Amino acid sequence: MNKPATIDFATATAIQIPAAATGTQALHDLVPGEARDSLLAVHDVLCRKLPQDRLAIYEAGGGSCSVLPPELLSRSKVTVVDIDEDQVRNNTYADEAILGDVQTYSFGRETFDLVICYNVIEHLPNVDAALLNFRDALKRGGMILIGAPNPRSLSGVVTKYSPHWFHVWFYRHIRGIKDAGLPGEPPFPTIFHPLVTLPRLEAFAAANGLDMIYRREVESPRYPEMRRRSPLFAALVDAGVAVLNAVLPRGTDVRRGDYHVILRKR
Repeated sequence: MNKPATIDFATATAIQIPAAATGTQALHDLVPGEARDSLLAVHDVLCRKLPQDRLAIYEAGGGSCSVLPPELLSRSKVTVVDIDEDQVRNNTYADEAILGDVQTYSFGRETFDLVICYNVIEHLPNVDAALLNFRDALKRGGMILIGAPNPRSLSGVVTKYSPHWFHVWFYRHIRGIKDAGLPGEPPFPTIFHPLVTLPRLEAFAAANGLDMIYRREVESPRYPEMRRRSPLFAALVDAGVAVLNAVLPRGTDVRRGDYHVILRKR
């Protein structure tokens, strides 16, 4: 049975979404490494701390697969909001999909147990507005899972200051994703609002009724991907990273290109 999408544009027509596919890719095709290990730790936190009955989940930005473990998805009603019509069409696991902007789209207060914002905030010009919408939509004790790139890492700096065509080239020729850059397919243009920087995100959360209960910076999954697909290119990048880490202040590791955080509403 197809799942109808709700459209918040007055003249739009409903989008039909295919029924959920079997074997949802809960680990988002992550290769073995720090990012995968962290996501498994996130799964453990969510399974332990979320209510054990039926869950209401809001996913801000929804692609073709979920980062949630199957045991959570199986007892959840999932609502997806995405501004990209192709992304909405590609979603296979949502119970309700809404074509809309997560920075402006609002739900009733205390509607959801969990908000997921995974690889999304780096693309938003108004991250503060989106975060406040997420907070308001959460029940007390509800959580926001955020996965995002670290703007202060090597990959973050390259992403921020390189043209979008380079991102598409990297996805196609280094990562081997032939559909990269086509409608509804990543990479999407990256903005890096100041709140994407982890210390600023934590301070904003604390000032707005959200406690950070999980925080982990991890090596970007692009590194193990490169080591598998393009060993020579990866060796050059690893050598450059080693040099940068040697000359930067002690404790800096520019490999840590991604982070996972969980915020809980007070």
